[in-house]
Amino acid sequence: MMMAMSTQIAVRLSEELVEMVDRLVAEGRAPSRAAVVTSALERELRRVMDEKDAETLRRIGPEDDLDDLVNWTANHLDVDD
Repeated sequence: MMMAMSTQIAVRLSEELVEMVDRLVAEGRAPSRAAVVTSALERELRRVMDEKDAETLRRIGPEDDLDDLVNWTANHLDVDD
């Protein structure tokens, strides 16, 4: 398995967020602060992409071969957040 290169960045977080991240690490629910931040960013980026896909499907409408996918998405994805 090939490891992706990583770039270190600096971000400012509220003390409250840092305390919650540290709690996750202390409880063993995450291996590191970086893992928590990476997971949160990945999840948010997937949500944004899913939201764009759902909007495209809503705007264009379903194609005959995508009806099942559109119906599933409409019933399982809340894009009003």
